[in-house]
Amino acid sequence: MRGVKRACESLLHSFLQTFPCVALVGVRQCGKTTLLETLPSAWRRFDLERRADHQLIARDPDAFFRLHPNHVSLDEGQLVPDVFPALRVAIDARRAERGRFVITGSSSPQLLRSISESLAGRVGVIEMAPFSWEEASATVGRDSFLQRLLHRRANPASLIDGLRARGELHAAHDFWFRGGYPEPWLNPSDTFRSRWADQYVQSYLYRDVKRLFPGLDEIRFRRFLELLGGLSGRILNYADVARALAVSQPTARDYFDIAHGTFLWRALPAFSKDAVKRVVKHPRGYLRDSGLLHSLLRIPDVDALLSHPQLGASWEGMVVEEIIRQLNALGVTHQCSYYRTGGGAEVDLVIEGAFGLVAVEIKHASAVGTRDLRGLRDFVAEQRARLGVVITTDVVPRQYDDKLLGVPFTFL
Repeated sequence: MRGVKRACESLLHSFLQTFPCVALVGVRQCGKTTLLETLPSAWRRFDLERRADHQLIARDPDAFFRLHPNHVSLDEGQLVPDVFPALRVAIDARRAERGRFVITGSSSPQLLRSISESLAGRVGVIEMAPFSWEEASATVGRDSFLQRLLHRRANPASLIDGLRARGELHAAHDFWFRGGYPEPWLNPSDTFRSRWADQYVQSYLYRDVKRLFPGLDEIRFRRFLELLGGLSGRILNYADVARALAVSQPTARDYFDIAHGTFLWRALPAFSKDAVKRVVKHPRGYLRDSGLLHSLLRIPDVDALLSHPQLGASWEGMVVEEIIRQLNALGVTHQCSYYRTGGGAEVDLVIEGAFGLVAVEIKHASAVGTRDLRGLRDFVAEQRARLGVVITTDVVPRQYDDKLLGVPFTFL
């Protein structure tokens, strides 16, 4: 897997033609630093976790940018908050110039706050993630279902006509089980994967969370991280989580906000726009990486996963993340939510963007029956959605009716 082409590489270079500065944000160890190595040789990289680089920049950020006005990348920029106003001054001094700076960060709350306060209108933001199925299967750049979907006038039949699979189902299952973090792909042994996941959680807790939130009760937050495996894919009840942790409901909410803001957890709000039925309004969430989820659940292999009670929730979360990762890599602005009525009708993922309103149901099954499509079909009709899509484990894409498609995950 060494040298895997990242799907957002083209977007990075495109943004450098558009903005003075580009920010790469994403969870720790997802490959941001490696992506910086694709920049031309004239670029200089400064790592703010390296003491010498930190001291050089933190001593006088304004002087640093006067001495280094072009082709500079700063890794883990959130570690020097004063760098953001200094970067704004440096950009404004030569506002017409593009492609001058790249800054990365793995702690979203502080980084995005600094960007919004100091660099609004001057920066293009790219959210990175661990490997997607597209990247792990080495098919980046190939014609895809989501690329076709961006063409608003494309009819359902044209979205799947001639579409090719990215790999076999066993390879997709392997990706699902292992997740997308680069390190376990580079060293695929089961022992390394298990030890790496344990160390990763420790690193996340002590290097990121404790540094951002020094007053946090680390024992309770560690218990919260262990709870996330069982909560992934469920509609959240903050009162239940608070009781399990012996904390207040506001504290439980804060824990979820921290996990979402540091890219470990995906919070999906409930879809309630123009709902004609009574809908559930509690949020739902997923651990963003299926491999990390399986490590927290102590699932040893694919066979054990296929018989595990969390199979459906794990598959659903992995597919949701794949769709979001591909859209982010394409630079597509979108909003995601889920839909559930008081009567139990449900749509796993609702995506809204310039491409329209698209409803997605996710099944770890080859065959989909009429009853399985009822909730999706009703939602599409009631919301006048452009399309309903069922992600399956089938061998070929299928058109169920004029607005419903079945797309195997391997074809995403």
